[in-house]
Amino acid sequence: MRSKQILILSIIISLALGFTGGFWFQNLNTANPLKTVKNLVNPDQGKSENDDFSLFWKVYNDLNAKYVDKGKIDPQKILYGAIDGLVNSVGDPYTTFLEPVTSKKFQEEISGSFGGIGIEIGKRNNILTVIAPIKDTPAFKAGIKASDKILKIDGKLTANLAIEEAVNLIRGKKGTKVILSIQTETNPTRDIELIRDAIKIPTIEWKLIEQGGKKIAYMQIYSFNQTVDLEFKKTSEEILKSNANALIIDLRNNPGGLLDSAINLAGWFLDKNQVVVSEVFRDGTKNEFKSDGNASLKKYPSVVLMNGGSASASEILAGALRDNRNIKIIGEKSFGKGSVQELQKYGDGSSLKVTIAKWLTPAGISISEKGIEADVEIKFKEEDLKVEGKIEIGTPGKDSQLDKAIEILK
Repeated sequence: MRSKQILILSIIISLALGFTGGFWFQNLNTANPLKTVKNLVNPDQGKSENDDFSLFWKVYNDLNAKYVDKGKIDPQKILYGAIDGLVNSVGDPYTTFLEPVTSKKFQEEISGSFGGIGIEIGKRNNILTVIAPIKDTPAFKAGIKASDKILKIDGKLTANLAIEEAVNLIRGKKGTKVILSIQTETNPTRDIELIRDAIKIPTIEWKLIEQGGKKIAYMQIYSFNQTVDLEFKKTSEEILKSNANALIIDLRNNPGGLLDSAINLAGWFLDKNQVVVSEVFRDGTKNEFKSDGNASLKKYPSVVLMNGGSASASEILAGALRDNRNIKIIGEKSFGKGSVQELQKYGDGSSLKVTIAKWLTPAGISISEKGIEADVEIKFKEEDLKVEGKIEIGTPGKDSQLDKAIEILK
């Protein structure tokens, strides 16, 4: 397996590092010198032979010559605005141009030191959407759920915001407040005031559930962060020493994380050299990532729990287990974040985050946008969602998706 840092990108707004979808972070063209724009020069440099950019320059010249408030003509803003429009024209929410300030904040996020409210966000049908709240964070405690739509941030409409711009608005110093206008599937729009805090992202929890003579190890994986490999190894060894005779892998509200970790975890369930996921590039080139573990957990009858908050690395693991071992997926369709982004950095501090490949499950199913369908679809009842305490994730009798998983394993 080649070693490279691939992160799953849909931004977690928190204090610790966590990402979803494939994000391949490379420092490309960092020496490419770009100076602050004073006047736009060399308009034909790098021009495609087959494209006519004369209209662009005509509009620029007319704007510069005729706009009533000459003092508002800022060539730097015009340049960045033009590039932003160019990038947005492809219609991919994960391909974005980052101006220097935004780019710097994004790279600070990759390094993992920032504060927030504890949600992961993405774009669905071009609407800013909660992928998953993180357990025991301000967002989680406020009742924000996967698939909730964020219409405003501190009164600013999110309709035309890039994901990174939304992240910058939501993040802030610990103890400060942010107001989100949230629309849910069952309730009209409401404003939720949240106090930013230092966010600790949990990794894995497990317990033994005894039902109908079965002793089922219930494992909840919250994220695929830097500690998940070690935590998973520890948890798996404890399960192997227990008297468990079946296993539930709960990936609900897990927004993803490191690709390598998803592949490593798959190795606990799959024989060596089984395909976990493939990445396919624009020219049709395909790279396959294969399992290389001990398959120690293969002996347990298993099921996977998944919902709309399961993204990228979670989808990769779930797809690998179903396609290779016919392990059933219970719950709801996943989010559908299965693309690889590369960061191209420029000399002025700006950068381009561009989608360069898409993930395919071992069966050749594209994860991107469509998500992974559950084999057994179980949705929480609307009336239960409205009653506090009616649903308790991970508690038999109060979690209908978990109850179905237990029923299948009996």
